[in-house]
Amino acid sequence: MSKRVMKPSIRIAAVATLATAGLGASLVAGAGSAFAAEGTAAVASPVSATSTAIANQAAVQAKAAAQVKAAAVKAQAKTVAAKKSAAWVKPVSAYTLSASYNQGGAMWAHKHSGQDFAVPVGTPVKAAAAGTVVKAGPNGGGDGPAYGNAIVVKHANGTYSQYAHLSKIQVNVGQSVAAGQRIALSGNTGNSSGPHLHFEIRTTPNYGSAVNPAAFLRSHGVSI
Repeated sequence: MSKRVMKPSIRIAAVATLATAGLGASLVAGAGSAFAAEGTAAVASPVSATSTAIANQAAVQAKAAAQVKAAAVKAQAKTVAAKKSAAWVKPVSAYTLSASYNQGGAMWAHKHSGQDFAVPVGTPVKAAAAGTVVKAGPNGGGDGPAYGNAIVVKHANGTYSQYAHLSKIQVNVGQSVAAGQRIALSGNTGNSSGPHLHFEIRTTPNYGSAVNPAAFLRSHGVSI
């Protein structure tokens, strides 16, 4: 039996065919791999974009929540400050300052014991702070005829406020009043040269214990 030998020309053709087939396979395989990679990227991209969007939204919400919290804290601080300053208020809203504390003159036996607020007769007079009425009536509520109709209110810090020359008293002894509550109408009663409110801050309910009312109010956040 003789051994068959493939002709060189046939062998070369076969090798070339196999090589071409291999190259095609490589090309096909490479194209398939590239397609698979592109397909993966195409699928992964929306997921990545969604994750980024969620992260951004969470960051925006966290920032908004922080801003809301900061605003709430600021508002609370303002409320606390407002409450502190509202503990004391002006005894009248619209006025012209006239005679001041410790001012000398022929109108008084001694120097002036309070701060005068020039206002028309009938102007609402308000309690400068919360407290209890301890004096109310003519004759200065017991302090003398020079004050005309007058009121004295005792406050929690141990001080007293006095309101004099009133045309009408609208509270009674023993009555509790709030800061800013109307307690009287201004007038021109007693030793008065014109319609005004005479206002004092005292360390006792009685005449002779007055301190500078303007300085006292300023120390409690009230400017006049």
